[in-house]
Amino acid sequence: MGTISTHNGVAEDNVASYNGATASTVTSRNAQTWVHFQGGAATGGSIATDGNYKVHTFTSGGTFTVQTVPSNGVEYLVIAGGGGGAGGSGAGGGGAGGYRTASSVAVSAQGYSVTIGGGGSAGPNNSTPNAGSGGNSIWGSITSTGGGGAGRGDHGTAGLSGGSGGGGGWASGAGGAASPAGQGYSGGAGSPSVGGQTLFGGGGGGASAAGQNGVNASSGGGGGNGLGSSITGSSVTRAGGGGGHAQTGSSPGRPGGSGGGGAGGWWPGGSNATAGSTNLGGGGGGSYPGGAAGGSGLVIIRYQFQS
Repeated sequence: MGTISTHNGVAEDNVASYNGATASTVTSRNAQTWVHFQGGAATGGSIATDGNYKVHTFTSGGTFTVQTVPSNGVEYLVIAGGGGGAGGSGAGGGGAGGYRTASSVAVSAQGYSVTIGGGGSAGPNNSTPNAGSGGNSIWGSITSTGGGGAGRGDHGTAGLSGGSGGGGGWASGAGGAASPAGQGYSGGAGSPSVGGQTLFGGGGGGASAAGQNGVNASSGGGGGNGLGSSITGSSVTRAGGGGGHAQTGSSPGRPGGSGGGGAGGWWPGGSNATAGSTNLGGGGGGSYPGGAAGGSGLVIIRYQFQS
């Protein structure tokens, strides 16, 4: 038996009656079963209303508790913390936090734990080989993986894998892989040689594009762009990769990717990279002598409620 949810273009729950019977009691028409929409209700996070949708935003840990199950399910966006930018000449930019979303997921009347991943720590110069990777963000059984920490400059250190991979450091440090697949893109590689002070770190990967390779002053080293979502009612781009460091004497560092990626620093400006944006999961920029931290993630859940 089929199902119907409208009658003459009107949603069935808004049809006052059919052949004298109210919509709430009509169970079938022409051997087709009515689909009675049931709106949801829940608690947790910061709650906003967008038309006939409720939007729960978590910027710190908590619990999303379903009180009334929405028959149309829920939409979610789970973004992890971005990786930190590394330190050293030609340091890489941090990878963006993993980006996971789905438009219609069934839930039950229970509590779902929420964890927000923090941004990865900045990499100091001549110290640890890599900047820190971002923390995982979790909603129930859904986990987004933290962005990979960037590779240190001067020593060709590879970027770490993560939701999006961290950029590699000069000389010839490989970009980190996006792992597990499907949450972002890989980081770019560091420039291969001095070449007249063209020491460039690779850009961190973003949610919609890989980080650029550190090639020269006019191209390469930029962070990969993030990805837009209208889950809150208007489009917001999140999870951009961090830019790599430019050791050129005059050229600015590589830009961060759209969606909160921090810009890379440049010599001789000191540690002038910028951090990944808070609650956007952006990667931090690489710089000399030290890089910048990644940005924290967030969790957003949206569902239709009965108006």
